[in-house]
Amino acid sequence: MASTNSLDGKAKSARRTRMAAGVVPLVVGLGMSAGAPAHAIIPNHAVDTVGAVQTGPRATTISSATVRRSGAVFAMTNVTGNNRIIQYKRAADGDLTRIGSIRTRGMGIGTDLDTQGSVRLSPNHRFLYATNAGSDSISVFSVRGAQLRFMQQVYAGDLPISLTVHGNLLYVLVGSVAGNGILGFRIASDGTLERLRRSFRLLSSPIAVPGQVQFSPDGRLLLVTQKTTNVKLSPKNAIDVFRVRSGGRPSLPRREPSAGLRPFSLEFRTKRQVVVAEAFNAAPRASAASLYRVSTNGNMEVRSSSVRNHQTDACWIVVTDDNKYAFTANFGSGTISSYRFTPTGRLRLKDGKAAFLGLLSQPVDLALSTRSRYLYLLLRGEGAVAAFAVGEHGNLRRMGVTRGGLPVNDGASGLAAY
Repeated sequence: MASTNSLDGKAKSARRTRMAAGVVPLVVGLGMSAGAPAHAIIPNHAVDTVGAVQTGPRATTISSATVRRSGAVFAMTNVTGNNRIIQYKRAADGDLTRIGSIRTRGMGIGTDLDTQGSVRLSPNHRFLYATNAGSDSISVFSVRGAQLRFMQQVYAGDLPISLTVHGNLLYVLVGSVAGNGILGFRIASDGTLERLRRSFRLLSSPIAVPGQVQFSPDGRLLLVTQKTTNVKLSPKNAIDVFRVRSGGRPSLPRREPSAGLRPFSLEFRTKRQVVVAEAFNAAPRASAASLYRVSTNGNMEVRSSSVRNHQTDACWIVVTDDNKYAFTANFGSGTISSYRFTPTGRLRLKDGKAAFLGLLSQPVDLALSTRSRYLYLLLRGEGAVAAFAVGEHGNLRRMGVTRGGLPVNDGASGLAAY
């Protein structure tokens, strides 16, 4: 989470990890030539699921009626040798039960991806997409309740680290220091991906060290946060905006100024409002969030500038479905902060320390359940997922922590829930 003013230290660490592991590019490892079709599929031979330790009624198969009332949470290990998705059954009361795991058939990098959106559910919750940053691929799963079935793995560029979905389009953020950018795919009716030709676009800065790619709610824009300062460009701290043209291909990027230092992640509140978490280079108690109005052509106007939460290293952010509240995970403080949106469209701090998980907990990815009744938080330092009930007025009630399956203090990244 801490940064530099040139190349991000974590990006270099990730590169060293991948080289040390002797990672072979996926196009070679899958026996694909450079001219092979981008939608080549790795077939599913068997459902590769490892059961959890739990036994008894809580670990039994749930009925379809129960599935409709409940849901699931999915977390990614991001380990170098055998990346996996950990599966959790979510009860109707928000409680989690770890039921097993499934291989992505790709490789992680073993260190924190330092991004938002590395694991994504389709809007209808039928499919799950996961990045394999160590083997340059995306894995596709079908979803039934908390059960996953491997469907496909596709090459996704050098170091895929963040995903966003709108309609039948998926875009991946490529974080390679050799050429960071975004790359598009078409989503078939069965959830599988086919590369969208001529969709790759470089970011506006070669040293952007990007944090997230995100579609606007209407699908007309793609936004990418840049975590590093580039003094040779204007503005120095920026968010890239791409206009999505007919056919799903993006324009060249335009740099929009960031109100705060090190914009890490973002979430749209409405079609024309987006809130951005600002880590301020992990300076103590300096983290903030800013709210922008986004025009139809992608111009960003600051509505609330760097609203401080008095915490350290705010990196991940989510917005409730009713558009009333936002929550940030603060890596350096071990906390969650809550914000509220005013009727006039401004951002205000509600509680800088809405939840405290411990100084060594290393809170990273956040995910909300359907209708935002429950908030889930990946604790990298504990190899666990914490659960909270979201009150009517945005207060958090801690419910419990589910441990097991995830590496402890070793790079777990990516969380999705419904």
